[in-house]
Amino acid sequence: MVDSRERIRAPPRDGREFLTSPRQVLRRLMLLSEGRQYREAAGVVGRLGPSVLRSVISELPIDLLLEALPHSAYLLESFFSRLNTVNPSPKPDVPTEAVMWQLVRLYANPQESGLRQRCSKLIQALGQWEPNLRNLLKERKKSLDKAVQGLGIHGLTADYNGSLICMHIALKNELTQHIETYKNAVHKLEEMSTITVNQDPAQSSHQRLLAINYGDIQQRLIDNKTLLTILDKPTLKQLQQLIENLNERVQSDKEVLSCIGQIKRLDPQTNMEKLPVAGVLMNFSRSCDAILNLMGTESKPSSPSADSNNGSDGYHSDSDIGIDETNNEIVRLYRCLYTQNRSETLEALNNLPQLKHVPNLKMKILFSIIVLSFRACQTLRERKVSEVRRVLCCSMESVDETTLSLDRSVRQHLHDTAEIYPMGEIERQVANQVLSTLHEYPCLESCTPLIHFISKCVRLAWKMVNQKSPYYLDNDFTLGFLRPEKHDRHPHSDKRSDLIKSFLWPALMQNNRCVFKAVVST
Repeated sequence: MVDSRERIRAPPRDGREFLTSPRQVLRRLMLLSEGRQYREAAGVVGRLGPSVLRSVISELPIDLLLEALPHSAYLLESFFSRLNTVNPSPKPDVPTEAVMWQLVRLYANPQESGLRQRCSKLIQALGQWEPNLRNLLKERKKSLDKAVQGLGIHGLTADYNGSLICMHIALKNELTQHIETYKNAVHKLEEMSTITVNQDPAQSSHQRLLAINYGDIQQRLIDNKTLLTILDKPTLKQLQQLIENLNERVQSDKEVLSCIGQIKRLDPQTNMEKLPVAGVLMNFSRSCDAILNLMGTESKPSSPSADSNNGSDGYHSDSDIGIDETNNEIVRLYRCLYTQNRSETLEALNNLPQLKHVPNLKMKILFSIIVLSFRACQTLRERKVSEVRRVLCCSMESVDETTLSLDRSVRQHLHDTAEIYPMGEIERQVANQVLSTLHEYPCLESCTPLIHFISKCVRLAWKMVNQKSPYYLDNDFTLGFLRPEKHDRHPHSDKRSDLIKSFLWPALMQNNRCVFKAVVST
């Protein structure tokens, strides 16, 4: 064994032949790697010329070195550092993605001590050699964050009485209402007079309609009004929203399973079936973020004019002063929406006689509006991306670079036009959800400040969900104990208690970080 190690470490007899023969260099590197002498192997790579380096790396069994990470990080780092230095032409085909995903897997489950110190230089060299890896990491992190966010939409939903119940029970109740109503409508149609159910087309001609008498019109009005009363009920207007909610839940679970499938391919030895899904997704999201940070910022030209023309990847870009200013402004608008617009709308609701004795209901209405606005805007954004894919015949499940580039372009367009995008449909949708749920309070329909508040919520929500790092609401509305890192106590709350009684305003999140705490009553 000692003799074997000596043979490995012994310098070649003909140094010139060693440095110019790719076959001997490759054999030398494999022997050193088998002996786990990666530092010595890295020294060999550091002395290679461009042509030999290109030949060696194209034949090097990278998969064996990946299995040996983080111990083989020195050798892999030397390869990429050397490639960056000599920049051989033509550019050799190196499986950089495989290296990156192996690093992501290691950082998601850091069991090796000193992992960051061993691999940080490798990550920097890898990012310098293949800058496009940043885009892949950003897209993967975005998918993981979206999947984690989607786990939170499977909570209770409101039925036509305003109660929070399970989605399946809400659907069952709604469909039961439809069935009973339609049966009554069919029965009424069978009982109607011949004036409204006559099947002879001639009886509906223009001349015949002009010839009917007062009694016929009176009976027709009674029949149609009776039928309208049966069919035009608020309880029949929830189904479309429930279906959209159900579709959103299906899409979110598909996103989660897609992300878990990608993680399984990266880490096939780990049994994902018994692990909490959210923990796995968040670990890999943090891993992508850590590697992005280690890769550093993308290199930019030194001249200011060139720098201004050098944009980011379109939808997700590195933080800079402009983005920070935009983020600060958006958080300020969200705070103003709560402190000013909400207060003004609440005052208008207090002036409605029908709502005098239901103070909690008024606060729940305003809370529901901002939550519904965010959900509707997020659904609209994803629907627009899907529509473009469908029009251009792109697979809904495709994750290739061409499709991802298309998605980024669509999201960039939505970001650029957020201020002028027509939101009338979403504003009406949110208003109808609120008004149909509270149909026993018809005074809400004529409350102009409430309609304006809905418009402001929808407008701001659309702007927030279309930022380069989208904002979203924290969907954890559990009435547990006060958590200072994400909850602010309302001034009129019981300061002696930390038990949350109700949520007055949801927390605003960005990149898994709370940028505006939820306002709660204790």
